[in-house]
Amino acid sequence: DATMASSIIASISPQTVFLHFNGTYHSNNYEGISWYINKYRPDTKIVTIATVEQDDISKLDEENKGLADFILVIPSTMTRTY
Repeated sequence: DATMASSIIASISPQTVFLHFNGTYHSNNYEGISWYINKYRPDTKIVTIATVEQDDISKLDEENKGLADFILVIPSTMTRTY
C-alpha cells in the first residue's frame, strides 16, 4: 500500500484528478493506500467506494457502515464469476 500510494503521489500534481481501482482490502475504513496518500500529501482529496454483500439489501448492516464514502450493496445471492 505504501508503494502504491508513493507511486500515485509521484505521478500526479495537486490539481490532478486521478482514478485508481483497487481491491477493498487496500482502502476499506480509509486505511491502506488512502492512509499513506494522506500521510505523504495531507491536502489530497480522496473518495473511496466499497462493495459489500448482504442477505438484506434494504438497509446497510452495521458492520459495513463507515467502510467508504460510497458503499454499493449487492445481494448475497447474486451470481459470482470469480
